[in-house]
Amino acid sequence: MTDLPGRENDPNENPFAMFGDPEQMAAAMRQFADMLSAPAGSGPVNWDMAKNIARHAVVAEGDPSVMEGERRQIVDALRLADLWLNEVTELPSGLTAPEAWSRSEWIEKTVPVWKRLCDPIAERMVETMGGALGSAGLGELGGEGQAAMAAQFGPLMGMMRQMGGMMVGSQIGQALGTLAPEVIGSSDIGLPLSETAALLPGGIAAFSHGLEIPAEEIRLYLALREAAHHRLFQHVPWLRGQLFGAVEEYAKGITVDTSALEEQIRGLDINNPEQLQEALSGGALLKPEETERQKAALARLETILALVEGWVGTVADAAAEGKLPSSAALSETVRRRRATGGPAERTFATLVGLELRPRRLREAAALWQALAAARGVDGRDAVWSHPDLMPTAADLDDPEAFVRGEAKFDLSDFDDQNGREKPGDASGSPGSEGGPGDGGPKEPGDG
Repeated sequence: MTDLPGRENDPNENPFAMFGDPEQMAAAMRQFADMLSAPAGSGPVNWDMAKNIARHAVVAEGDPSVMEGERRQIVDALRLADLWLNEVTELPSGLTAPEAWSRSEWIEKTVPVWKRLCDPIAERMVETMGGALGSAGLGELGGEGQAAMAAQFGPLMGMMRQMGGMMVGSQIGQALGTLAPEVIGSSDIGLPLSETAALLPGGIAAFSHGLEIPAEEIRLYLALREAAHHRLFQHVPWLRGQLFGAVEEYAKGITVDTSALEEQIRGLDINNPEQLQEALSGGALLKPEETERQKAALARLETILALVEGWVGTVADAAAEGKLPSSAALSETVRRRRATGGPAERTFATLVGLELRPRRLREAAALWQALAAARGVDGRDAVWSHPDLMPTAADLDDPEAFVRGEAKFDLSDFDDQNGREKPGDASGSPGSEGGPGDGGPKEPGDG
């Protein structure tokens, strides 16, 4: 058996020597863990801590409460925008009780969805961090040496995993705190972060900076986009499952770069929690596996995002035509913001290692416009009735071919035969919900 006590300071015999005095390290880890520990069984992320960090960040930048006049302007804009949308889409209203949020309220109200998106990858990160640190110390020892070292440092490894969870929570809080000052509403990243349609006065002001356009026009145009997103998310019942399923499928292929982690650990001052936190922060350590499964999930997600954003832009522009003189300029500003990657994309990349960008926004908009020209608004919106009817990435290359292919479908018969309500029915269609298990959108006619 390896004589661990006699060679405890020799890194060739005891890989844990690089951490310094084990007792000192354990004490530092325990102190840090006690400071930020999550309740038992609460999952891989301390979300209360994440929310507090995010709120402190926005308060430091300035987060005034929404005044009654601002609230009334935004609620009125969302309701008026919703009326305008009735003229350009068959999907019914998705507004129930529109709201105006401060940045802190946005954090509080969207955390449940962030939790669903981030917990799977956070769990993988926490486990990988603990495993990497354990293998760094045990991997070079023989069987008996590993058993002895595991018994001695097992509790320490548990604390390392616990600390990894705190690191991830801190990272998420910082990311949300960075995003909140620039977010406009509940649908900025193309995912349904809330079932409530809402806009942020602070976000609208940040978006408006430098634009020589009347504030009322800007507010109404952004309200059109927010209300259009909620029509889709409320009345296309399979859409949430497809979006979240693609994100979760992609996240399954995210790993932590263990070699980079071990490299960062070497030479750390274990008495310096801030240095430890910086070293274990997950953003720079995330590494996607280039598997075909993950590539397929990413392609599916990018296509769905592009189709959502393309449809929203199409109907918002149609509703604004003749009513908002600056709608073309506002449309281009929003398109550049989404297509070039703004703060929402950077935040999401930090949280789950994924760039959430609708890369083919122009192609998707062209496809929806071609469908409307060929089949009218009813025919365009009927494509949302089932995921099997949705365009694929290949269809974005040739929208006209997709339109010609769709012409053979009688979508009203499709709805009736399958017991589904038509997309114009306000009640939705619980029986038609699809999810990640569907295998994603298919070519029209694929069974």
